[in-house]
This record gives sequence, C-alpha cells and structure tokens, in this order.
Amino acid sequence: MVKLSTNDDLARRMPDIIDINCGGIITGEKTVEQTGEEILEYIIGLASGKTETKATLLGQDDFMFWKRGVSL
Repeated sequence: MVKLSTNDDLARRMPDIIDINCGGIITGEKTVEQTGEEILEYIIGLASGKTETKATLLGQDDFMFWKRGVSL
C-alpha cells in the first residue's frame, strides 16, 4: 500500500508512514502533473524492487478491506 498525504502538515506529522507528499499541489509548489509523475516513478521503483513502501519497511503487511453498508 502506497500512502499519500494530501497536505504538507500531514506529511510532516507522519513521516514514518507517508510515502509521497502531495501537499505541493495545494501550496502551488508542484502541479498535478508533476506530482503524478512522482507517483508514477515511485510505483515503477516499487515494481522493479528498487523501492519499498514505508509500510513494508515497518512490517505492516496486514490486509484490510472495507464493507459497504451497515455492519452489526
């Protein structure tokens, strides 16, 4: 699982679990296209084995799914 932050503050508060900070879009430092390219390069690094997600490095390999509707 690749974890993206939606803002710089979140990335600063959780550097141990955030893989990519997308906050530059909000601050105007990066465009959507630049951030998309960064994400693509990261995914290519993962697929090639050159990069590991922070979750993998932390040993967080559990599977989680979401249920739609009401759960009792």
